[in-house]
Amino acid sequence: MKLIKFTVYVFGFLSIFLLGGVGVLYHIYNTQVPGVQELATVQYQIPMRIYDADGGLMAEFGEKRRFPVTYDEIPKVVIDAFTSAEDDGFFEHGGVDLQSLFRAAYELIKTGHKGQGGSTITMQVARNFFLGREKTYSRKLMEILLAIKIEHALTKPQILTLYLNKIFLGNRAYGIKAAAQVYFGKSLDQLSVAEAAMLASLPKAPSSVNPVSNPDKALARRAYVLGRMLALGHIDQASYDQAMQVPLPGHLFASSEIQTPAPFVAEMERQKLVKEYGARAYEMGLSVHTTIDPKAQAAARTALRDGLLAYDRRHGYRGPEDHWQNLLNDRAALLQKLQATPVVGGLDPAVVLTVEPHVATVLMADGSTQTLDMDAVRWACHYQSENHCGPAPKDMGELFKPGDLIRLQAVDKTHWQLAEIPAVSGAFVALDPKSGAIKALVGGFDFDHDSKFNHVTQAERQPGSGFKPFLYSAALDHGFTWATLINDSPVVVKNGVKEGVDWRPQNYGKKFGGPMRMRMALVHSVNLVSIRLIDALGPANVLKYVARFGLPTQNWAATPSMALGSYALTPLELVGAFSTFVNGGYRVTPYTTTEVDNGDNVVIYSHPSVNLCDDCPVDSPDPSVAARVISPQNAFLMRSALRDVVRMGTGVGAFRALKREDIGGKTGTTNDQRDAWFTGFGPGWVGTAWVGFDDNSPLGRREVGGTAALPIWVSFMRAVLPPPTNAPHVPPPGVVEMMINPETGAKLAPGAPGGVREYFDTTKSSADETPLSLPIPVDAVPQKLLNDLF
Repeated sequence: MKLIKFTVYVFGFLSIFLLGGVGVLYHIYNTQVPGVQELATVQYQIPMRIYDADGGLMAEFGEKRRFPVTYDEIPKVVIDAFTSAEDDGFFEHGGVDLQSLFRAAYELIKTGHKGQGGSTITMQVARNFFLGREKTYSRKLMEILLAIKIEHALTKPQILTLYLNKIFLGNRAYGIKAAAQVYFGKSLDQLSVAEAAMLASLPKAPSSVNPVSNPDKALARRAYVLGRMLALGHIDQASYDQAMQVPLPGHLFASSEIQTPAPFVAEMERQKLVKEYGARAYEMGLSVHTTIDPKAQAAARTALRDGLLAYDRRHGYRGPEDHWQNLLNDRAALLQKLQATPVVGGLDPAVVLTVEPHVATVLMADGSTQTLDMDAVRWACHYQSENHCGPAPKDMGELFKPGDLIRLQAVDKTHWQLAEIPAVSGAFVALDPKSGAIKALVGGFDFDHDSKFNHVTQAERQPGSGFKPFLYSAALDHGFTWATLINDSPVVVKNGVKEGVDWRPQNYGKKFGGPMRMRMALVHSVNLVSIRLIDALGPANVLKYVARFGLPTQNWAATPSMALGSYALTPLELVGAFSTFVNGGYRVTPYTTTEVDNGDNVVIYSHPSVNLCDDCPVDSPDPSVAARVISPQNAFLMRSALRDVVRMGTGVGAFRALKREDIGGKTGTTNDQRDAWFTGFGPGWVGTAWVGFDDNSPLGRREVGGTAALPIWVSFMRAVLPPPTNAPHVPPPGVVEMMINPETGAKLAPGAPGGVREYFDTTKSSADETPLSLPIPVDAVPQKLLNDLF
């Protein structure tokens, strides 16, 4: 009787305890377990991606490489591999696999250690989205309860999709799509059985079973997964045998294939978005669409690199980058160090192994050897200064010693020539002149391994004669004509340097041409004529006038030296202002961003269409407005003269190279050739090239804009300009054409011989006026300048 009573008490106590435990669990389930409804609309941490105008990837920013996929995008072989490896009963259980839990509990009792076993895919989803990775009994309980809750809220496909998008698979790859790209360079639908099994091997220990860093462990783990797939009937014996023989790739692939290298533009976009959203910008899944034309960007990149390398070769070889003679007897160590040396600007690193009188053998980073003959080094005279270079080398020993680290540029697939990373800097930018959309931008030789300084947007340099078109536009606006005669003779500017110190500007070459038409003064970039013009107009008037182009005049002073481009601006500011001449007189604002989408493909920014507006305020903040700032007559006259600069002036190298009548531009060179510029236009394009040293050192005596910068512009335009149409340049209303005497600028009678054609803006003055009689309009000229004219 006592035994029965004791049994009843024990059973009752256990029942109460059990019911109490269930009640406690029920209370925890309802009050402490977080809701899981948000999993149905979860926001993953997705990196920022920058795209060109055609949708090609330019850059990716963010710690986590992730490309979320839908369940329908996941191949069956991937589902089979992961469920075989992680949870073969996934589609049958209710979130918790009791058998696995009891097995894990038995292991704990037996060994005293908490293991990984017992976690279903649903429990891993609970852990990854809601819990940490600490191993405690309370966390395990919460994981179980969360898994049950998730199973009631979501379908199996939804749960599996969450898991496969969330999991970390090593090497910054989160989710299966990113991992497929990183480890195999493939999309999901291209994965083989062996590759799917390899990915499914990673969740347990992404580092220790990494196929690149730990191939032996990776193969063992892959074999286990393949065995499970075979045992569960997901693959047959033949597929298993074939997959077991597949080797590992042995290297990583880029997480995303960069289709359009434009790192300077990408960095501009990154900075803007981080300023707007802070660190969240790297996780919001922002897709940034830009104006960059992939073909134009590639042409600009090649043109700038080739132009800087050409400058470097003109000035001689500065010597090897480093010297590794101590590694010559250890080929493995030498190769390892060589492979750790980056390619810079397309120039491959190489180590000199042997040197003979006319041949040198070098080791490449891929382990191959190449032979250089004298033709490959013919340019490499010894650099002495920006103006002096030694004789051409006659012996390889003059250039190399075994162990030298040098740079090579590929001539073709089998031939190389000596090169070196240029010490000089450069920039190139090209716009659509009607909208301001930046189509190509290269801010330096190599963003990743040379300098991240963006010379297009950050380098404030003097434009030199590149400023003169704006001065001449002001002169045309104030009643001057291209036929106006101005004297090219010495000028003394009182107190031009500072109080008590006069300024005596000079022409390039220190020659004087006497009286000349204003058109020819711009064509040949005559400094002294420009000084006379700014003195006639008044520096303050010129400063106020050129501000309408968007030039940074707030940082300038109204001085005569402004006529020669003595105040600094960036290449982007110059090309934006120059666009006004090309588009008929409208001020455009250069831009790169067309649209920004968030992770849900919702547009959060869209650049408006740009409208050319005749009646809008000049300083309108509206990005859709391109206000008229000069008359169509002024713009036409400027284009006419700028075409002559290319056809027969300082920019003639462009005409000789491209042989077309529809291009124009202006060279620019500063004192001591510290900056070289060329800004020019063709149908649908306007672009600026700049070359100079970051420390403002001279480029060399002959390195003017037409030598150092113009070839970069030519190379770019050759690649992007449409075929010439030879369509006539029709003047706008108010501009008339007539024959004039080229020596005097006077109008010629009909049929008179020896004349040249000239355009006149009749909205400003009568074309019948004789320019010779009034070389500069009296009301615009201070008396002291009139006295100096002739």
